[in-house]
Amino acid sequence: MKIGIVCYPTYGGSGVIATELGKALAARGHQIHFISYAQPMRLDEYLDNVSYHEVEMASYPLFEFPLYTPALASKIVEVARFEKLDLVHAHYAIPHAISAFLAREILRTHLKVITTLHGTDITLVGLEPSFLPVMKFSIERSDGVTAVSRFLREKTTTNYNINKDIRVIPNFVDTGKYRRVEHPDVRAKFAPAEERVLIHVSNFRPVKRVHDVIKIFGEVRKKVPSRLLLVGDGPERSACEILTREMNLQQHVRFLGKQLELVPILSSADLMLMPSQSESFGLSALEAMACEVPVISSSVGGLPELQVHGETGYIAEIGDIDRMAKYAVELLTNEAKRRQFGNAGRIRAVENFDVGKIVSMYEEYYTECLAAGPAVAAG
Repeated sequence: MKIGIVCYPTYGGSGVIATELGKALAARGHQIHFISYAQPMRLDEYLDNVSYHEVEMASYPLFEFPLYTPALASKIVEVARFEKLDLVHAHYAIPHAISAFLAREILRTHLKVITTLHGTDITLVGLEPSFLPVMKFSIERSDGVTAVSRFLREKTTTNYNINKDIRVIPNFVDTGKYRRVEHPDVRAKFAPAEERVLIHVSNFRPVKRVHDVIKIFGEVRKKVPSRLLLVGDGPERSACEILTREMNLQQHVRFLGKQLELVPILSSADLMLMPSQSESFGLSALEAMACEVPVISSSVGGLPELQVHGETGYIAEIGDIDRMAKYAVELLTNEAKRRQFGNAGRIRAVENFDVGKIVSMYEEYYTECLAAGPAVAAG
């Protein structure tokens, strides 16, 4: 198949999954064409059957804001015509799905449009009154729609009153790459041998509740000598740095910023904290599980579908810092149980969320959509 993949090129989960999916599909012989305003961060290797097409943005004094949606639609038209694409897979609905729809209308062909809903495009951005009708329209006019969790499928159906089949295809991880490989030299940079290492990975948005991570760690450190690694960057980082100083934890917390190579860092960790307010799937938690790191998370969104309470980690209510800290201390002071949870997380990642299994689900769905007739909006 000749597949166009439209995605955000940044570190966010939708961009990571879109890029890894494209690379995995290319490895299976498909022709992949990434379309975005910048080269995806994870597209860091040369592959014969992978191409990147940059969306050029024009600047005119008349327009107060950049017109990305029509520019993206034009680029999709160009790539689809020249490369004879079979389908366009839009990751994150706004504006990618609507740009793909415009491209299909311009082309007047049977180009299929598949939209994958990743989370905040549905639960936050799309609910804005200025976006809601467009979001509903783009979903209904897609030839196929997938969601990364049952939670997100139900949210979409309810929030937008959509009567359309939405296929749940979860996020995935390359368990061949994401596996625990001990790096004593790396771990030694983070903590002395006698101390435990906790980790959090996110884009530091308010919904990730990184403040709670620091507060949980503050409680844990009262009972367990430990260090906290904060991986990522975003709008809450400065406030989090101030909080660590206010709590006198600055000597025990490391802000590592954005990291492309996570495996050595995850392999150095004993426990992951994910107390999110909203999490449609929890890709960072899955990557930790694949590296045998137990996860303590909130009970929101798709997280209960990903991990199993009392088996791969623990789940608590949003904002319950004391309970999460209690769970963390329990695992950090019981090495046998911590390893048992880590092994269970690895097994669950391999059996349910490995890249090979999930990419096959996408291939089957592509074939199904290509064989079906054009999308018709629900009445």
